[in-house]
Amino acid sequence: MPLATGAELELPAGAARHVQVLRLQPGGVITLFNGEGGEFEATIEQMGRASVRVRIGGHSAVEREALRPVHLVVGLMASERMDWLVEKATELGAASLQPLLAERSVLRLSGERAEKKRAHWQAVAVAACEQCGRNRVPDVHPVLGLGDWLAAAASAGAHGACVLSLSPDAQPLAPTGMDARHAITLLSGPEGGLSPGEEARARQAGFVPMTLGPRVLRAETAPLAALSRLA
Repeated sequence: MPLATGAELELPAGAARHVQVLRLQPGGVITLFNGEGGEFEATIEQMGRASVRVRIGGHSAVEREALRPVHLVVGLMASERMDWLVEKATELGAASLQPLLAERSVLRLSGERAEKKRAHWQAVAVAACEQCGRNRVPDVHPVLGLGDWLAAAASAGAHGACVLSLSPDAQPLAPTGMDARHAITLLSGPEGGLSPGEEARARQAGFVPMTLGPRVLRAETAPLAALSRLA
């Protein structure tokens, strides 16, 4: 949504409901952002039964992004776990999230159903930004198969490609030695992890195996633990 100082606009339904729940009144001040950085102060001008109209004030160029962009690539897992992962990854500063259809994925999505889920997860990310004060919304990309995604990643030449692994040769995941200016792409499997063949393909594509330690973390926990170390 375009925002400009001095303009008046009616809030989208979700934002309007949030204002109503907080029992704010005309003259109250709220903060608006459009996901492109910075934020605006806005004053509530009018409230209806289900609508809220505001006047946009000054813009602040505040940024709350992590210094090092971390792009999460995760195998699809059960719906409630994916929702939780998207929410917490947004709060922790993930730059983007790519859902993957892996061999061991419990959730199998394609076509219109996959697009509806992607739109749902994007809305979860928006809500998480509203809650935590983040003003740049991470993109939740369309669901892809691992092979298609690896081919696209190879052509893009992603920096800092890592795959979470339980293999004995996996290196400890630590930001030491990683250039904070370069983005990191972090691949993590679904429940049960990536299959040996999938991990082998990732390694062949240049992904370095990394470990979080001796304990086996759940599929939704591992990428968040990694993100908290790197972002």
